Amino acid sequence: MAAPRDREIVRLAVPAFLALVAEPLFLLADAAIVGHLGVAQLAGLGIAATVLQTAIGLCVFLAYGTTAAVARSLGAGDLRAALAHGIDGIWLAVAVGGVVTVAGVLLAGRLTALFGADPEVTDPATTYLRIAFLGTVPLLVVLAATGALRGLQDTRTPLVVAVGANVLNVVLNLVLVYPAGLGIAGSALGSVLAQLAGAAVFVLVVARAARRHGAPLRPDLPGVRAAGRSGAPLVLRTLTLRAALIATTYAVVLGAHGPRQQAVDLATHQLAATLWAFTAFVLDAIAIAAQALTGRALGAGEVAETRALTTRMIRWGVVSGVVTGALLAAISPAVGRLFTGDAAVQELLVPVLLVAALGQPVAGVVFVLDGVLIGAGDGRYLARAGVLTLVAYLPVVLLCGWLSAGLVAIWASFCAVFMGARLVVLRHRARGDAWLVTGAAPRPQPA
Repeated sequence: MAAPRDREIVRLAVPAFLALVAEPLFLLADAAIVGHLGVAQLAGLGIAATVLQTAIGLCVFLAYGTTAAVARSLGAGDLRAALAHGIDGIWLAVAVGGVVTVAGVLLAGRLTALFGADPEVTDPATTYLRIAFLGTVPLLVVLAATGALRGLQDTRTPLVVAVGANVLNVVLNLVLVYPAGLGIAGSALGSVLAQLAGAAVFVLVVARAARRHGAPLRPDLPGVRAAGRSGAPLVLRTLTLRAALIATTYAVVLGAHGPRQQAVDLATHQLAATLWAFTAFVLDAIAIAAQALTGRALGAGEVAETRALTTRMIRWGVVSGVVTGALLAAISPAVGRLFTGDAAVQELLVPVLLVAALGQPVAGVVFVLDGVLIGAGDGRYLARAGVLTLVAYLPVVLLCGWLSAGLVAIWASFCAVFMGARLVVLRHRARGDAWLVTGAAPRPQPA
């Protein structure tokens, strides 16, 4: 049975892999283009990206929760209910996105100031962030619609849309930053316009499928509220992950002495974090397959198949982690020159990436197990596990910053303590039976 399971994993993971590779290219393209404006602008992009990714990352439940609910209904044989769950997720994305947009635009300056960087860094960070927050609703709609399609076992459509939006993003960035002379503001504006175009295509695809199968397109308030409640534990889980990343960036600022070292450390950290996100998305392709296949199998009541799929996907996670780690180590001496001409940033980036490469096999297993438990709807455990992991990590990374241990030590603590703790708590849960709950996700009835 390994071969059929492998084919299922590959069928979902390969398009998801390509789509997820395209997603971080939004930031990679921004970093490559903005990096040639200067170190201060690149460092500012690093702070703005941390804030924006935190805000959007907290809403990733729109994709994960929707995938699990849609896949369970699909496994139970109710395609209309599956699509209705997808529509609920999109309407929830619109509502949440509106709130985040207003708050983000109004608070952009205060959010960037929290990192304590010099004005030459926080000013471009604020400029980028204030514009980028205008793309929140499209981004969240893309998350929800992508989750719906993944739950329907379709990872090819998100790939096509992601590639198209990414190409448009690069073109708009190049035009708006340099010929149009908008600088870092042009980079933010180009990304917003590309995100808006991608969201429009996703909405069209999901709406057409819903019409074909009789699922309502109008907002169903009980369904939207139920989607919000089921996603709440995933918000806490994601909050702990984002808090760890913010604490890591804060430790970088805390440990730097003087404006020059601060700019170099932040710029290097931004590049390393972007490349880590790139490899994380690569590894997360198997986690996406895990979400979809686990939800479908449990919806159909197939506990033994769920166990077998989990074992197989863990093996895929280990192999993928070894491969991405080897590639990251191989490119570490040269990749810095693609993003900046600053020799200090290029030199510091090499050992940081080597540390990140060593953490890839652990990350591969962590992402797979995370995907399995998300697909099972085990959000409450993931929330509790996230809190425990954060409690273990914060004292270590903040101590590294306070002692000025250096950027390499900070990244070593991230890979060893943070990712290691996540591996322990997720592996512990996967060995038990409490997460193996069968049946379709219920839909509330209108009053």
